[in-house]
Amino acid sequence: MTDHLALAADDARTLVVDVLRTIAPGPALDTLRPDDDLRDVLGLDSLDFQALVARVSERTGRRIEEDDYASLADLAGWVRHLTN
Repeated sequence: MTDHLALAADDARTLVVDVLRTIAPGPALDTLRPDDDLRDVLGLDSLDFQALVARVSERTGRRIEEDDYASLADLAGWVRHLTN
């Protein structure tokens, strides 16, 4: 049993992009495709990625485990994670 509600796909995408705007603002966000690698396209380093995880976790109330990181490399992965 989970202790959180799944988000709708549009809400999940909006949330992640909103958080990314605070970490890596710029024009690349406007053209971000679901399967683009966030680290490559947005130039995220490991601290930026940790900030993304922490802020999404804080806003959703979901604990995001280190084991999940590999599946969170792109926006589609984040949406899948937050909608389940």
